[in-house]
Amino acid sequence: MNRPAAQRLPRAARLREGLKRLGLVVGSVVFSLVVLELGLRALDGWQGLTHWPNLVLQARTASWDRHTVHDDRLGFVPKPDYFWDHGMAHYDAHSNRVTPAPTDTTGGGAVLAEPPVLVLGDSFAHGDEITDEEAWPARLQPLIHRRVINAAMSGYGIDQMVLRGEIEAAREKPAAIVLSFIADDVRRMEMKRVWGAEKPYFTLADGKLVEHNVPVPPAPDPATTLDVWHTLLGRSVLFETVLTSLGWWYEWTADHVRVMPSGAGLTLVCPLFQRLARIGVPVLVVGEYAPYHWQNERFARETRQTMRSVLACADAAGFATLDLFDTIDAGVRKQGLWTIFRVAHPAPTGTALAAQAIAAELGKRRLLPGP
Repeated sequence: MNRPAAQRLPRAARLREGLKRLGLVVGSVVFSLVVLELGLRALDGWQGLTHWPNLVLQARTASWDRHTVHDDRLGFVPKPDYFWDHGMAHYDAHSNRVTPAPTDTTGGGAVLAEPPVLVLGDSFAHGDEITDEEAWPARLQPLIHRRVINAAMSGYGIDQMVLRGEIEAAREKPAAIVLSFIADDVRRMEMKRVWGAEKPYFTLADGKLVEHNVPVPPAPDPATTLDVWHTLLGRSVLFETVLTSLGWWYEWTADHVRVMPSGAGLTLVCPLFQRLARIGVPVLVVGEYAPYHWQNERFARETRQTMRSVLACADAAGFATLDLFDTIDAGVRKQGLWTIFRVAHPAPTGTALAAQAIAAELGKRRLLPGP
């Protein structure tokens, strides 16, 4: 039987031929990647070709240092008496976001009832991407005719919200608490470091909460947090472009340190809410949703499952609950996703819907004292 010429070659020769072809393929791929890298850099001019910083390190260095300060108890809080985000966000002496009083019919500040409502939460309640007046805690004030304190903080997990609630409630003696969360806040409880900032975390021992990483140490130098892949690929504009197009760049550059397996955060929610209940004031727990919920079916399914679990824990703790999905979904269907949201957070149209729904629920459940 006749065999192809390549099969009649000695094994060593066939191996050399195979390695040569593999080398040509690898060389072609590498050459193409280098050309693409240089081409993308050339778009930024001469500086792009001569300046090759580590883009991951740049992202991590800029992550938190602009508007936060270290806190031994909570990990990080907004800088007190500080203006941030081109003057859009203002913080008071207690590191709470300012909630401007609504104007009355004479053009002055309206008189708001006391004691206040205390808002705990993440970037959604804080009001990222919008002004002080547009955040829903500020918009809630004229609807309930009561002062609202916005103690929400971007990046917080539910564990940090509860801890901050204990601190702020002791000082402000609120009439009620509104705790707002998104599904990702559960994942944050599984970390000891989020976006480069150290934080406290809890575990369970014999069914009881045990706090760790306290006092919270300062954030490490970002240069010490890079792994081998960040070091090897972090200078590539091509790699950044590919990950950005896939929506992965933000998470790849984020400096998170996990201390428990995925999903373990859910086991902490019920005990944390039982701890929050000991403050002794009415609590409304509000579930909010990121715009990605309307863009990815798998994400939406996982989000709804997490939301149901968290709200069930709130109900078991004796709290009132409000799932904003129907409210926001109706707004998205009627006005479009990017009318309700900005980039990753609610736009003013979305916060108006949230404020109206929260005010209605507070009234329906009679969580606030009468006039």
